[in-house]
Amino acid sequence: MSYVIQAEGLRKRFGDTQALDGVDIAARRGTVLGVLGPNGAGKTTAVRVLATLLKPDAGRAEVCGYDVLKDAVRVRAMIGLTGQYASVDEELTGSENLRMIARLLDFNRADARDRATGLLEQFGLTEPGGRAVKTYSGGMRRRLDLAASLINRPEVIFLDEPTTGLDPRARNDVWDTVREVVADGATVLLTTQNLEEADALADQITVVDHGRVIAEGSSAELKSRIGRQTLEVRAAEPYRASQLTAIVAELTGLHPTVQEPSGLVTVPVSDPTLLSAVVRRLDEADIVAAELALRMPSLDEVFLTLTGHPAEEADTESVPERTPA
Repeated sequence: MSYVIQAEGLRKRFGDTQALDGVDIAARRGTVLGVLGPNGAGKTTAVRVLATLLKPDAGRAEVCGYDVLKDAVRVRAMIGLTGQYASVDEELTGSENLRMIARLLDFNRADARDRATGLLEQFGLTEPGGRAVKTYSGGMRRRLDLAASLINRPEVIFLDEPTTGLDPRARNDVWDTVREVVADGATVLLTTQNLEEADALADQITVVDHGRVIAEGSSAELKSRIGRQTLEVRAAEPYRASQLTAIVAELTGLHPTVQEPSGLVTVPVSDPTLLSAVVRRLDEADIVAAELALRMPSLDEVFLTLTGHPAEEADTESVPERTPA
């Protein structure tokens, strides 16, 4: 199997803190690899190593077949990097930003102008392209930042928490852009602590916590590790909620959770045939179900099971992700 990104045994220490503790990462060409973990887990440190911005203490890494230490110049020519915060100049227009970066990448004036025009159109920024970036919304800035990382048509793009601070609409715009970039043949390594983002975009997910890889696989594979599903049922008549809860408790032998004020009853189950048993009992009790579903666990539940804490929980013992090289 051919990997366009491959790292083995990456280690990095900052003082007394082990930021990376033997991390392995692999991404296939033309896919999105989601590196999932809480603040301070080591995600950004790993990206900085892969992007040649930081030397590991141990381990090896290759991008597009080139060693990130021995062939750093070649690696840099083949990658794009977008960090957690927009790196464009707010005083320049969107077009000026892109043309400036293109010129720094040795494009001649005509080619720099053409590349900037094409990217502004691709990212839906043609109209605001003539305005100063300081007038842009957060979502527009992130799209411009992504456009800037694509000027040299990189084979690999590192996106380090690209939707940090964005509202849902702007976040969805960025997600659509990532899908378009991958459809064009690029490989994306996406770091995130947003479980919904990993579920929506990633072909494969590597879960990192305390500088170590604790799980990897597709979203479906990770969810299957919990080994159970969740039964959700809500009575159409709210006053039947307690009766409904008693039925579910009897059938499962567990104490269901009742969400207030909706009256949604939830309980983990391992036997999918239980759903038909619930339907029969509700029919016998003349209870109409407004909601009735058996769903796979969410990535939030998977992460909590794997780590013992939520994905958004900051870990004060881990190295800050923005440690300088």
